Amino acid sequence: MILIVTIIYYQYIKKEDVPLPTALHPVVEERTNQLIQNMADQGITVVITDGFRSVEEQNILYEQGRTTEGSIVTYARGGESLHNFGLAVDFALKTEAGQVIWDMEFDGNGNGSPDWMEVVERAKELGFEWGGDWMGFEDYPHLQLDFGLSLSELQRGERPTEEALTAY
Repeated sequence: MILIVTIIYYQYIKKEDVPLPTALHPVVEERTNQLIQNMADQGITVVITDGFRSVEEQNILYEQGRTTEGSIVTYARGGESLHNFGLAVDFALKTEAGQVIWDMEFDGNGNGSPDWMEVVERAKELGFEWGGDWMGFEDYPHLQLDFGLSLSELQRGERPTEEALTAY
């Protein structure tokens, strides 16, 4: 019994030593670029407003609306967001006039469907989860690929395996 507990404890410690990523995961970056191109082909310009965030950058965002000026934009502290693991991006739309907007009803390509939801639909087809589907705090600009890993697994040092990458 002591041996099993020791092995589990050692594995837990060992996984914690895995460094945090420093950029978007290559598959997330590839799928994001694919999304941008697919939407451009449909007359919709997608702008990525945020991708990878360091723990420090996440903490600064967390303080917004709490101890610093502005509205609350996140409920995740540093290390609690998939942005910190390179697995999430935030997007907006760009109008023909060059204005970056977060208008979920805007139909810039004039096909009768909101551009925002066209982006979301295509993102989901590419394997992304949309923050607008979350219960409680809907995060409409947020897209993430978690490769089947929970936040707690990522915090313990788990990273997407080759098997998980091919499944997405």
